[in-house]
Parts: sequence; structure tokens; C-alpha cells
Amino acid sequence: MIVYAATKQQFLKDSDNDDIEDVILRHFKEATGKKVGASAIRSWQGSLAYMAKVLRDDGLPNSTGLAIELHIPQSSKRIDFLLTGRNENQAKNAVLIELKQWSKASATTKDAIVKTALGGGLVETIHPSYQVWSYAALLEGFNEAVYDKSIEVRPCAYLHNYVSDGIINSAHYEAYTSKAPLFLKGPEELAKLRSFLKKHIIHGDNKEVLYELASGKIRPSKALAEALSGLMTGKPEFVLIDDQKSIFESVLAAASEASIEAPKVLIIEGGPGTGKTVLAINLLVRLTALKLLSKYVSKNAAPRKVYESKLVGTVKRSHFSNFFSGSGAFIDTAPNTYDALIVDEAHRLNAKSGLYGNLGENQINELIKSAKCSIFFIDEAQRVTLSDIGNKQAIRAFAEAKGATVEEYILSSQFRCSGSDGYLAWLDDVLEIHSTANPLLDTSGYEFKVFDSPQAMHAAIEQKNHGNKARVVAGYCWPWLSKKDSKAADIVIGNDYARQWNLDQDGSLWIIAENSIEKVGCIHTCQGLEVDYIGVIIGPDLVVRDGQVVTSPHERDKNDKSIRGWKTLMKKQPALAQQETDLIIKNTYRTLMTRGMKGCYLYCTDQETAQYFEGRLAGYSNG
Repeated sequence: MIVYAATKQQFLKDSDNDDIEDVILRHFKEATGKKVGASAIRSWQGSLAYMAKVLRDDGLPNSTGLAIELHIPQSSKRIDFLLTGRNENQAKNAVLIELKQWSKASATTKDAIVKTALGGGLVETIHPSYQVWSYAALLEGFNEAVYDKSIEVRPCAYLHNYVSDGIINSAHYEAYTSKAPLFLKGPEELAKLRSFLKKHIIHGDNKEVLYELASGKIRPSKALAEALSGLMTGKPEFVLIDDQKSIFESVLAAASEASIEAPKVLIIEGGPGTGKTVLAINLLVRLTALKLLSKYVSKNAAPRKVYESKLVGTVKRSHFSNFFSGSGAFIDTAPNTYDALIVDEAHRLNAKSGLYGNLGENQINELIKSAKCSIFFIDEAQRVTLSDIGNKQAIRAFAEAKGATVEEYILSSQFRCSGSDGYLAWLDDVLEIHSTANPLLDTSGYEFKVFDSPQAMHAAIEQKNHGNKARVVAGYCWPWLSKKDSKAADIVIGNDYARQWNLDQDGSLWIIAENSIEKVGCIHTCQGLEVDYIGVIIGPDLVVRDGQVVTSPHERDKNDKSIRGWKTLMKKQPALAQQETDLIIKNTYRTLMTRGMKGCYLYCTDQETAQYFEGRLAGYSNG
């Protein structure tokens, strides 16, 4: 969809004879049926006046194709400004221009991330060069017209209010500014931008390339699919074992058969360590190789970021980043846009999307509507926040509403916890999630130790950190002070233990970041991921009194979003509030304590609780 399409000549005429923002507004309403906020109108007003100035150059043909707000299929993104034409060899070219009104920014240590003033405050956001380069990558990898009709896509960014300060254009961002040149304020920069445009558009095309782009079918290119498949080669962590392989073949067949007329919804259930994510990544790669438009989706950023980096071999963003998405990105997706959506950690899905939980209808329903085949990987015992709504019953209900056939599979092989189903059953029993026939744990099959001090536990985990595969995590009972003060200690226990939560700059990649063994992770940075050894600090939100497990939501930090709203619920429905928070806290520690494939080391801030866990180990003796 294109909001406004014209030639250069027509655009300049509209700019001269009318307020261009009003013209765009009319077109936008006609194309989308939606209203436009005042800030968007002001943005058009400012940026389009500058682009009119840029285009007033006789070297750019009057018949150059021009589009404003070109919607990129299979995304909610729009290209601000697009020019089309041919170069000196008559090759088809499309120049993408990202327009920003920024006048100032500050650098961060994160890949492709800057801080700038948006919405009344300083916020972290994507560097403009990365943003427009990612749009180009999306077109090159998924728009059939681009790769079949040999359209060259040239991205750049124009920050017409930004005076060069060595920050936005620093060497730190060169990986992206080299791919998508950055043009700033001033006559010299204007001249450079004009030269860039005239280099790629020598002959006009009367919007020919523009309409080829707009009507191009969306499917992964052969080159991209082959490159993605090649990434799997020689990586044993992605090899499918036992029932993983069997279910993989069944799901592959179902996804290949699904259609608009016969949609399918698949539910794959599996506990910790059953290989849900490995299976999900294998499906993404194979379905893409079959030229089926697919995406790996997770609500939590950690699994998709970590597995993308494991697959690609770098933490830096790449063309392959377009295969990974958050669960809130499908609010406005047209029905059946995707052949398959692969939804990992489906138990973490929310009713609403957006920062404030006020967007969309229901993430489960949006995902099912958006694809011919939706594949949900789920473990209902890993629901760890009050807002988690993902469950098999809800998935079945939305599937039925769509008229989709539902297929269900169970992954049973345990590769975490040294193959010990007994450990998981013991955890359920010891945490009083539900009674099992495993009152005692045999530590000969899985290493489980209780420590008297957090220092000793952390030191033992550091000793086990071979190959960067041991980490310490904790319940969210301590405020994240170091987020604002980099020198502040967060988890302080006694006089001798003072550590910080996982570093802000590591973000979702904390579990694989170098030196992150020194820090302490939380549920949000480790769920869906695994290490060899996990050290767990149980805070005052879970204690044992007279042999009974007691949970206390008020002991969680006030900024803990996982139980946000529990006080309000307590006033309205106290019994339900108690039941729900009790389950969330127990599930949180169950999830934390199953991140280690070979062992779990435990420290409890409460002594009676520590004694309880020790007493539940086979062979433990008070003597």
C-alpha cells in the first residue's frame, strides 16, 4: 500500500500549490481510513518541505517515481520517502530515505541504538541508518519484485535539523552508516544527498519500479533461504533428537498443507529442556527453504535474541533479524499474511500489546488470524506473570473461531537436568505446585546443592563457568538501582554479598554475554534458555514455615511487573489474588531452578527454607 504516489514533477507541483502535509493527509485517510495524530502531520510538514528543497535539482529527472509512506508488507513499518528510476546502465533502482526531525542524540554502547528526545523524554531508539537499512533488507529478502526483477535498493537517512556532532555519525555506528549513508543539516550535506540520489537515478521511470515494488509478492528469496539454511551447518546445538525429529516432520507436513481454505493451528507441549526452541528454529529454517513466509515469534526478547545470535554467529543485527519478531507486532497484520508463524514460549502471550498494554485485541487471536498455520510451543507450568494468558484452552477456542484444524503434540524427552524427569517431578512436589511421587531427590543423577551463603554459592557457580555456561539468577525481590546508578549494588545480602542485576547494555543477551557471570539475572533474561549450571537465590517472597511453602507477593520489588495489579485484585477478589500470585511465585522459582542442564546450586535468604530444601535430598542427614 502506498499513501502517496507521484513523479518528482507532480510532488513539487503539489508542494508549491498546496500545503503538502494536507495533500498527504487526504491520501492517508483515503488509503487507510485512519486518523493521523498532530505530531505526524507536523513531521510531514517539516520533512517534506526539506525534501522538496532536495528535489529542486535539474539533475534529477522530472519523471522520477516518488512515494510517501510506502507500507512494507509483513510488517507494520512504512518507508518515509522513496524515489525510483534507472541508473546509467538502465538498471532499476529504488532509493529509500528515512526522514528524522532530530536535532540531538547521544550514543549508547548497544548495537545500533541511540538516545534521543521522543515523546517528552530521552529514550533509546534505533539509529536511523540501521532503521532504513533494515527496511532495505526486508525488501531485498522478501519482495519478489526486488529479486526477480533485479531492483537495486539503496537506503539512506536524512536528518535535516541535525548539525554534525560526531555522535550520530561516529565510528560506533559505521557498520550501518556505511550501508545506509547519513545526511545531516547544512548546504554541504544537502549537496552530498543530491549527489547520492543522482548517482542512482539518472533516468526517470514514471513510477514503473514503484508499482512493481508495491505489487511484488511477499515470499523469502532463494538466496536468503539458502543462506539461512547454511547457518545450521556444523552446529550440534540445532540437531534434532528422538521425538523432536518425529514431531518436526509431522509439523512440517501440516504447515506445508495449510491454506486459507484449510488453516491449521498446532500446539506443541513440552516441559523445560525438551527442545522446544531448537525445534522451533529448525522449523523456521526448513519452512523458509520451502519458500513459505514464516517468522519465529516470542513475547520475551531473550530467547529470540539469543537464538538469533547462536544461529547467525554474531550479536549484531543482520538480514536474518527479519525472521524474528515480538508477539505484539501483529495488531494490524492482514489475515493470512504468513504461511506459518512459529510461536515460542506461548504461555507468555498477553491479552494486549504495547508498552502500556492498551493495543490490539488478543495476541493469541492476532497470531492465529495472521497465518495459514500457527504453531504454538507451550509449557503452562512456566506462566510467570499475571498478564500471561497463553494456554491450550484459549488457543483451541480461537482456532475454532477461525475454522482451523487443531493438531496437538507432546515433547517428552528431557535433555536438561541430565535427562532427569525425576528432578522436575521433585521440584513440583517440593515447591508444592502439585503433589508427585518424588518426595526426595537423588542427587547422583543431577547435582543439587544448598549453600549457607550467597558468596559461596556464587563462587561455586563461577568455578563451573566453563565455556561461559554457568549463571546466577534470583527472584525479583531487590530494586534495580544500578539501572540509574552504574556503581550501585542491587542484590545486597548481609555484609559480604553485593551484586548487580544483569547489565542494562547486555539486555536480552545477558545469558551469553561475556563477564555476565559477575551479575545476577532474572526470570525475564533466562526463561526459555539454558546453561550447564544455574545458581538460584530464593528471596523472601518464598519461605517455608512448619514444612509449608508460603509465598509473599509484597516481598517482591515494587517495580516487578510480573505481579503488577495484584494489590487491586486483592481488594476485589482476595482468594483469587492469593491463588494467582502464589502460583506465579512458585512457577518463577521452578523456571529459574530448571535452567541448568547439569546442576542447580541454591541459596535461600531464609534459613528455615534452606533447611527444608536440604531435608528433601535423598541421603541428607542431620547428623
